[in-house]
Amino acid sequence: MILLKFITNMGIRGKEQPVIRWSNVSKPAIGGLSLYVSFLLSTACYSIFFPASPLFHDTEALGIIGATALAFLMGLADDAYNTRPWLKFFVQLFCGFLLILSGNFIHFFELEYLNYGLTIFWIIGIMNSINMLDNMDGITATVSSFILLTCLSFLFINGNSQSFDFIVILGVLSSLMSFLFFNWNPSKMFMGDTGSQFLGMFIAAMGIKYIWNSSTFDGDSESTQKIFTVLIAFILPIVDTTSVVINRLTRKQSPFVGGKDHTTHHLSYLGLSDGRVAFVFLGLSVVSLIICIGIFKYIDTWRWYHSLILLSYFLIIFGFLFGFTQMNKDKR
Repeated sequence: MILLKFITNMGIRGKEQPVIRWSNVSKPAIGGLSLYVSFLLSTACYSIFFPASPLFHDTEALGIIGATALAFLMGLADDAYNTRPWLKFFVQLFCGFLLILSGNFIHFFELEYLNYGLTIFWIIGIMNSINMLDNMDGITATVSSFILLTCLSFLFINGNSQSFDFIVILGVLSSLMSFLFFNWNPSKMFMGDTGSQFLGMFIAAMGIKYIWNSSTFDGDSESTQKIFTVLIAFILPIVDTTSVVINRLTRKQSPFVGGKDHTTHHLSYLGLSDGRVAFVFLGLSVVSLIICIGIFKYIDTWRWYHSLILLSYFLIIFGFLFGFTQMNKDKR
């Protein structure tokens, strides 16, 4: 009976409150299940094909497995039973603690407790950003795919194609591509919090390992390289969330309450169809991927003009997308 109720409630908020963020039609929010199953299958495949490197000896891998499982369960519960925001926050906080305890934390400051604080902020921020970005067909799957492609490219360039992370990123990325086929406008299913919470946790962890802590960055400009690469790789979640938070705070509204005031929505208010909005985000994701690969592979010595060019790119994207949200203030 419990399982039957759970399946019936997937993607439903109460009896007469379907999960509708932008679409006028309620659809099953079960896409996240396939993403997590692919992650588990990839984990199993790694253990089968590389038995010489058992996962129970890899503390970092176990930390990621545990944190993503917790995020997945939180999303699953939220899709089925509409959990409280504070409970979601504490679960995200605990996910951050799990990563820190397993050695998956950002190495940026000389003082470790500052690194721990930055890691917690990063995990909670990205998990919520991906969750908030899941507001229109094809957007979150597209953006997340290119972030994972960035991490996968970094791994491939470094020759780590037989690592646990490479296998699971490849598995999740393949599942995302398949899901995108059903999630592209007009979609047949939604990702739901099940998918966005898991994805947010997973790409945040991969971002820590292969962007924040990339061994390629060194020298006096190491910190600058890290910051700009993170900004470019995660530009769309950062810009969308920042725009929404600024606009809601100026209206004296809570940033944590859902609404139709995201950058994607405002592009639609300008006359773009949902499919074209997805193509805009797809194009920006492709450009960001190319820039990140260029930073990683072709910049041997960081110069001041590299910072200027990348900062200009980030501010241009932020300026345009945030500017669009100011053009339709009456449509919130």
